[in-house]
Amino acid sequence: MEAVLLQTYTVALPVILGYIVWILKRQKRDRDANSTGTMLLLRVQLIDYHDKYMKLGSIPSYAYENFVEMYEAYHELGGNGMVTKMYKEIQDLHLADKKGEQI
Repeated sequence: MEAVLLQTYTVALPVILGYIVWILKRQKRDRDANSTGTMLLLRVQLIDYHDKYMKLGSIPSYAYENFVEMYEAYHELGGNGMVTKMYKEIQDLHLADKKGEQI
């Protein structure tokens, strides 16, 4: 009887572990796809904010706060590059706007 149980465990355990590994890989793939999609949507919104407020020459405080929060989320997801440059430009715009100066 013990030999049968041992053989059953010997066969079943690798199958069960293989299935668990397959599920974990699939979940990771889905998380990666969601992260990439979220990052791309944030990039689009950040570019829109940048273009809009740079043309206006000023940015309201609520829009600046939204921009900063979106940038931080974007950056944590691995985004960088041109959006970092836009972030610095928006920061300069916001600081100039707070001083009452027009750009």
